[in-house]
Amino acid sequence: MKLENKIMLITYADSMGSNLKELHEILNRYYKDAVGGVHILPFFPSSADRGFAPMTYEKVDEKFGTFEDVENIGNDYYLMFDFMVNHISAHSGYFQDFLKNKDNSEYKDFFIRYKDFWEGGEPTQEQTDAIYKRKPRAPYIDARFADGTSEKVWCTFCEEQIDLDVTKPVTMEFIKKTLRDMCAHKAAVIRLDAFAYAVKKPDTNCFFIEPEIWELLNEIEETVSENGAEILPEIHEHYTIPMKIADKGFWIYDFALPVMTLHALFNHTGTYLKDWLEKCPMKQFTTLDTHDGIGIVDVKDLLPDEEIEKVKEQMYQRGANVKKIYSSEAYNNLDIYQVNTTYYSALGNNDKAYLLARAIQFFAPGIPQVYYVGMLAGSNDLELMEKTRNGRDINRHYYTSEEVAKEQERPVVAKLKELMKLRNSHPAFSLEGEISIKAENDKFEIVRKYKKDSITLKADLTTYDFEIV
Repeated sequence: MKLENKIMLITYADSMGSNLKELHEILNRYYKDAVGGVHILPFFPSSADRGFAPMTYEKVDEKFGTFEDVENIGNDYYLMFDFMVNHISAHSGYFQDFLKNKDNSEYKDFFIRYKDFWEGGEPTQEQTDAIYKRKPRAPYIDARFADGTSEKVWCTFCEEQIDLDVTKPVTMEFIKKTLRDMCAHKAAVIRLDAFAYAVKKPDTNCFFIEPEIWELLNEIEETVSENGAEILPEIHEHYTIPMKIADKGFWIYDFALPVMTLHALFNHTGTYLKDWLEKCPMKQFTTLDTHDGIGIVDVKDLLPDEEIEKVKEQMYQRGANVKKIYSSEAYNNLDIYQVNTTYYSALGNNDKAYLLARAIQFFAPGIPQVYYVGMLAGSNDLELMEKTRNGRDINRHYYTSEEVAKEQERPVVAKLKELMKLRNSHPAFSLEGEISIKAENDKFEIVRKYKKDSITLKADLTTYDFEIV
């Protein structure tokens, strides 16, 4: 199925039911009209980061099912796949062959070797300091080859995620083949994970490097569009960067909305939220929650610094079991700019506040994405997080089919489902339509119009009461 203007569920292959078949059954049983598309988070064999260190894209991890199972879901719902444009697993056949055969490996050009990248084989301290990095040192691992030698190879994220050299023809050939295969398996949208890190140049911050990043994006877009799909670059950074991408006609994420909405609900004012919603393009996907934490960097300069700090503190004060330590190094977090919590718990497990947040999201410009934990109004899973010592697992509960069935009985889950059905069916939510917003004191109003149809959200940001007319 092609991309439609209907809500997209974000889920792992084994988080609503134990595999792809059970996921499909659950969707058809409970969410046929509430969900139009599904972002199945990486379902390929992987060595780390819950799928984001893919060893191959040529098969589905056996514990989830097969490509046939993926395609069966794609017959009923439009699909989004992840392509890790920046990296591949250290346990992939490509990197392992490189370690074994070194300069004789057919994949030697897949990877960024310090000896070739940096003049003199090493960055200066000044060059290292300039890099937008996720580690407290230069981004590399020591690759140890079968012949007993070793050298530094670029590695932005964890040691299982080895960066790809997108400037080399052999790498681009691999990228294009993989993208074509994804389209053949019914991907309607391909999410480009960690896209802004993909281009590196000495004496830069190695993050969203222009004009080269545009050349890469255009080349990927051409390959994907030829095969009937769309692309979605994933970038957590200052809002001006995704807006640049939007200005060139690409889909973007609205990663600012989660914090902007929290600020409005915590402080009973929609002034800043109104300003943001009036800036947003229609060609975007909105989120309140994803498989990651709630991004703080994304609202820089949309809220004053003191308001950003205030809303963070309010999350810890008002949220249910939201603690600073869960977003710290103690729980293996690389991203200090994110707060680890479910969105429901960030709002203190308050049903009224949560439903209003979703109503605001569904009325906002763009196509809404709803994370599976959010769709079930899930609370923080402290048990899972303590078991894995991974802060993000607080928001990654594994729901059995039986648990999903039981959650349907909760009023907040049932009401959310009705809101989702409304968003999918009302013609006023057309992406070709208009939006107008009013914010006065604690009263907040959004009107969506398309041709002769209109629909209005009227909300009280103090009591969290709202009506849709």
